[in-house]
Amino acid sequence: MWPDRRLTELVGIEYPIIQAPMVGPKGALAASVSCAGGLGSLACAVLTREQVVTEVEEIRKRTDNPFNLNFFCHIPPSADAREDVAWRARLRPYYEEFGLDPNAAVKAANRAPFDAAMCDLVVELRPRVTSFHFGLPESKFVDRLKGAGCLIFSSATTVAEARWLEARGADAIIAQGAEAGGHRGMFLTDAVESQVGTMALVPQVADAVSVPVIAAGGIGDARGIVAALALGAAAAQLGTAYLFCPEARISVPYRDALRSARDEDTALTNVFTGRPARGLKNRVMQDVGPLSPIAPPFPLAATALQPLRTAAEAQGSGDFSPLWSGQAASLGREIGAMELTTRLAIEAADAAQDLARRFGVAG
Repeated sequence: MWPDRRLTELVGIEYPIIQAPMVGPKGALAASVSCAGGLGSLACAVLTREQVVTEVEEIRKRTDNPFNLNFFCHIPPSADAREDVAWRARLRPYYEEFGLDPNAAVKAANRAPFDAAMCDLVVELRPRVTSFHFGLPESKFVDRLKGAGCLIFSSATTVAEARWLEARGADAIIAQGAEAGGHRGMFLTDAVESQVGTMALVPQVADAVSVPVIAAGGIGDARGIVAALALGAAAAQLGTAYLFCPEARISVPYRDALRSARDEDTALTNVFTGRPARGLKNRVMQDVGPLSPIAPPFPLAATALQPLRTAAEAQGSGDFSPLWSGQAASLGREIGAMELTTRLAIEAADAAQDLARRFGVAG
């Protein structure tokens, strides 16, 4: 049924459909996707060791099928008092609006890079796939994970990044087009203005590496999956489409924003974390950014924004929340994740056969 079965056979899944790891949704979403025959993913960068264990236990209570644990592998920046003062000064009017003290101490944002302690845990948990954003961790960690039977995936936003990842042991490359929601996986470049779209990126990456390629970015339905496979991908990764599922458990303001999203309603911004990411435009993104030269480096920008986010969400507003979304949000369907995964697979197979008939190719 699928033109390139390397990824499905490598991972041991039925469908070439991967649920993108997203901060917020937990094990319930990943379990549902894996149950249906896709690859469910759990974003672990903001979770403690104990929370990772709890979520993995929830996944394994529901399925024995493969799943993916995802981590960041950035280099933590050193705090710069001058940057922090400038950032807080820019946000001061909003603090005053909510009656908050702009000088009050705030707990630092928890977006920790993959380290030895987390590597020990993953080796113990032994997920089928461990994926990374912003490159790869140290080679000793990659070797340990592979020794424990984990497949290694990572995101590339350019051909150069894809080649770099393959040379350092990645078993599959996630070709992340500029249309994708959430953080850009870029790590060999900071030129966000020249990031490549999915349709242009996927075939170039597929030609450049020998490992399977996973297309990500702006894929919201079966048509996008078929297009990705036709471009040389062995699977498609969808994130925003799964945020509409009840298992995602996102906030009411977030869900409302997704429901009304149009194709032009997202932008790349660094105001929420200090690193470029695509989300639905809201008040703080448009007032302060979308790309602000004074936002502290990732993940420090998130710290001063947290009190504003908390205050606004308490009033039912997403004005200060990162509403991560790709450019195909309007294609979303509010159905369960198992049903969505199954429908996507069936619809993609039907669409592929229809195309074959149209072009006179034997199915």
